[in-house]
Amino acid sequence: MTDQDTDDTGRIKKAASLILKDDIKHLQLIPSVALKLLTLTKDDNARIDSLSRIIETEPVLTAKILRQVNSAAYALPNKITSTNRAVTMLGFSTVRQLALNLLIYNNLKRQNPSQLFDLLFFWQHCLYVASLSKRIAVALNYPDPDLVYTGGLLHDIGKVVLETHGRVTYSDFISSIGNNQQSTLEEERNFFGVTHTEMGHIFCLEWQLPASITAIVAFHHNQPAEASPHSQFNSAIAIVSFADYIAWIQGIGSAAQLNSHPTLQHAVLEAIDLEQLNLETLLQQVDQDMQSTQEFYSIQLPSLTTLRATLVKATINLSQMNEDNAVVAAPKLSSCLTAPHHSLNPDDFIPRTLEAIQDEFSFDRSIMFTIDPKRRCLIASYGWPESTLPSKKTPFEININSLSGLLLACLREKKAVIINTKAEQNNPIIQHLKTTEFIAIPVAHHNKLLGVLYADNALSKKPLSEQLLPEIKPIAYELGIAIFNAKQYHLEKKNAQIDHLTQLFNKRMINQFLTAVFQEDGAALANIAIGFVDIDKFKRLNDSCGHQAGDDALKIVADILRSLTRPGDFIGRYGGEEFLFVLRNTNETGAYGYAERIRSEIERRGKIMSQRFHGHNLTVSIGVCLYSEHYADYADMIETADQAMYQAKNAGRNRIVMLAGDGK
Repeated sequence: MTDQDTDDTGRIKKAASLILKDDIKHLQLIPSVALKLLTLTKDDNARIDSLSRIIETEPVLTAKILRQVNSAAYALPNKITSTNRAVTMLGFSTVRQLALNLLIYNNLKRQNPSQLFDLLFFWQHCLYVASLSKRIAVALNYPDPDLVYTGGLLHDIGKVVLETHGRVTYSDFISSIGNNQQSTLEEERNFFGVTHTEMGHIFCLEWQLPASITAIVAFHHNQPAEASPHSQFNSAIAIVSFADYIAWIQGIGSAAQLNSHPTLQHAVLEAIDLEQLNLETLLQQVDQDMQSTQEFYSIQLPSLTTLRATLVKATINLSQMNEDNAVVAAPKLSSCLTAPHHSLNPDDFIPRTLEAIQDEFSFDRSIMFTIDPKRRCLIASYGWPESTLPSKKTPFEININSLSGLLLACLREKKAVIINTKAEQNNPIIQHLKTTEFIAIPVAHHNKLLGVLYADNALSKKPLSEQLLPEIKPIAYELGIAIFNAKQYHLEKKNAQIDHLTQLFNKRMINQFLTAVFQEDGAALANIAIGFVDIDKFKRLNDSCGHQAGDDALKIVADILRSLTRPGDFIGRYGGEEFLFVLRNTNETGAYGYAERIRSEIERRGKIMSQRFHGHNLTVSIGVCLYSEHYADYADMIETADQAMYQAKNAGRNRIVMLAGDGK
């Protein structure tokens, strides 16, 4: 284990001890019998005897196994009464899988029906991921399919730890985040101080589960660094990560109320050759596995068809919302030839590069396809002539997972190619852009793919020569450098504007925004309100619960401000435990209503998390100042809002005080 791994583990253990009601060593989430199943030797003869002895110590498990082997599915001439014989007939892998499922399920099924985190729903997700993981492992010829099955079964065990033994539970967490679309891991760290993967990691270490299972539990959302000892299990981690993602996109997530979804990491798709997988067959097999599981347990799991239909409806609603909030296309730029590195604005240098390519090589059309890594698609983002891409609002997109042949080789191997209808009649670019052949040249930096340069002669019908490829590749190389530099500049610019902890604008940006606002005319200023939000008794929370809890409280308040603030309004961290908001087009009623929504939501979230904060109730005092012509500049308004906030503090905290221009 590296020094960094040791430091991270120590930090997580400390955070876990603060959130759990009991020492993690005493948590009986996995029965001792199941732990023995997880550590059985791989020697076939020895493990069958060992498995039989383990099963015989659990009467209910023995009965289930015997009922299974004597069912009509096996049509045996004589009834089997020996556990050892049953294990031999069913096979070690099948029996071990059934035994693990039953033992862990029996520990999960005792649930308060009023809790939001439905353990039966969660159990279905784990079974689905486990079954799909094993099926994928077999299809990919992975040497130990049983390993990935168990990893899939236990991958989200950290959520159960938090639900059953947390001072605040996973149900409390679900209740607190509402419809927030942020990453669940980020929200978990804000709420608990640890994520479910970190909690699961510590649980596996304390209970001495096999290193392979521990790696899957800890890294199924983010694969380990190359230097980490867990990286030896990257293939198994990738399989479970992929199965987890497939489960979610079918509506079979770990909790019905969670809106955010796991990200399909690029490293996962690099580790899994999708061409080896017949997903249609795999999903049919897993559906059959789930049906068999229901029959084995004599339980009714939520309908897979219903779950999938629900997700389709949610996706349609999300699509409609995204369409309503579509970004207006940027104004067109004048054309002139410049080298890519003369600008840090992609909207400037990419079109000019395309124009230069067309002039130099006399192509009819040139296009820059950029990559959206989260959605795994190519997007036709820039074209030359400008009429090449008539619709910027709904750009041409290609799902990378659907690609094959030369275009896929271009992406994977960073290889320039010419693709034509003779080789690939059904190529999606050929069909959409109505051409017979085109050039595709990867644009990369430090071996990371950033996009694809496209060129064709669809109008003139002039043939494309292979000799063009080495001439264009240096341009693609320079373009990759320019895109990377632009991204770095954008990141550095953002870092200079954003408070690192809360991800809200910092004080510098607050001042810039208000300076611009106060340069507007009086009519616009008349409907401005500025407010201060200050966390009550923050120092006491920091001193009693630690700086990590204090940081989490700041992030929670920031998240609530972000979720309840309208587009066009402004929020930022002013400093310490103080936040500032600027409302436009509002009045006294609107400003007070906004402040009250903030105050009440923080109070509600604070009650849920009171045990996490050792009984400290998270509340805020808010001071609001309405604009008046008495104010010479924004500094006067800020000072008045600050005074109002201190009046709220002095009046008992957890309340709102509003002041107008005369300070009353």
